[in-house]
Amino acid sequence: MVSDVYVEEYHIDGGDFINVGTASTKLKRSLEMMGIPSSLTRRASIVAYEAEMNLVIHAGGGTICCLISPEKIQIIAEDNGPGIPDIELAMQEGYSTASDAIRELGFGAGMGLSNIKRNTDTLDIISEVGKGTRVQAVILVKSMAGGREIGRGN
Repeated sequence: MVSDVYVEEYHIDGGDFINVGTASTKLKRSLEMMGIPSSLTRRASIVAYEAEMNLVIHAGGGTICCLISPEKIQIIAEDNGPGIPDIELAMQEGYSTASDAIRELGFGAGMGLSNIKRNTDTLDIISEVGKGTRVQAVILVKSMAGGREIGRGN
C-alpha cells in the first residue's frame, strides 16, 4: 500500500482524440502497482478518463493531477477553457454542449460530470465563464478511524 503522498501529473491537449485515455490508463497502472484495491482503481480510472474527455472536448486542454495517499485518491482537473455557465445543468445526465462533429465521433453524450460524481466520495467543481474550470474529485481509500477500506462497491 502507499506509504506517503504520491503525485502524478498529466498534460492533456485539447482536441487530441488519438491520445485521450492515456492519463487514465497510466493512473490505473500506478494504482495497481501500489496495491490499491481494484474497485477503487476502477473508480479512479473512470474519473480520470471522464476528466480527460472534458479537457479534450470542451476546454482546449488542461492538466490532471493525481494525489495518492493511504487515505484517499484525489484527482484534480484544471483548464483555462470557456468555463461552465450552469454547473447544476451540466451535472444532469444527457446534458451536453458538445458540437455535432464531436457527437458524430461518438463522444459528447453528456455523461462526463455525472459519471465523475457517481464514482467519487466527494466532488467539488469551481468554474468561471471565460476563465476555466477546476474539478476536484476524491475517492476515499481508508477510513481514518478503523483503517478499513471504504468506498462504493466494496
